[in-house]
Amino acid sequence: MPRINDDLTIEDSELRFEFARSSGPGGQNVNKVETKVRLLFDLGASRSLSPAQRERVAERLGSRVGRDGVLRVASQRHRSREANRRAAIERFASLLAEALAEDEPRVPTRVSRATKRRRLEAKRQLSRKKAMRAPLDEES
Repeated sequence: MPRINDDLTIEDSELRFEFARSSGPGGQNVNKVETKVRLLFDLGASRSLSPAQRERVAERLGSRVGRDGVLRVASQRHRSREANRRAAIERFASLLAEALAEDEPRVPTRVSRATKRRRLEAKRQLSRKKAMRAPLDEES
């Protein structure tokens, strides 16, 4: 049962796993054993998430959620199926935790008076430098 945060855990029954041959490490094992793990989590059918949480996850993890509303996380880093399964569950939990985390509100800031003064002085210096490059008007 993956623990997402203090308030949320996902039931194991809501997670589906698919296995395939991995392209990762493993030597001859790669050609014989299906060690790649793909975790599937149906957002629409989840009893653990509220409708607002479902919407937030779908919005934030849109690239990982298919048209069918299923969130997909894959792992093929390890040589064994069980290690990849654990890695996929850990990645799933961290992705969900990030997606459900509340953003801290942005505090509007102002440019300081000293910064404005320095910027304007730099503009004046550049203007003087360019003015010095201009050809002098010759009077006829």
